[in-house]
Amino acid sequence: MPTPQRLIFVYNADGGRLAGLKDMFHKILSPGTYPCSLCAVTYGATSMQPEWREFIKTLPVPVDFLHRDEFIRDYSQWRQHLLPAAFALPDLGPLQPFIEAPEMDAADLNGLMTLVKQRLG
Repeated sequence: MPTPQRLIFVYNADGGRLAGLKDMFHKILSPGTYPCSLCAVTYGATSMQPEWREFIKTLPVPVDFLHRDEFIRDYSQWRQHLLPAAFALPDLGPLQPFIEAPEMDAADLNGLMTLVKQRLG
């Protein structure tokens, strides 16, 4: 895959204050059943992990983060795609899967950063 113009990481969680509070408590009280592995490895209880924040800044392409509801609103054709996931937006052409949900689910923070670096070449 050629280097994308942009990466879009999509959380398996809806946006908004109330949804965020619900997710925070779910992650703390029952981490084993929390449905968003991307959130679980890149966020602490209330903020982005510093290592992830710094890693994102070093990437050669801009990175966007969308919640599930925002992603479905903007890319409705991907409504059935398993999340969390990351997508590449090429210079020309449609959005392409970059990291699939099973890969996200299997990765810890270091594994996710390694996977992103490998895929970006």
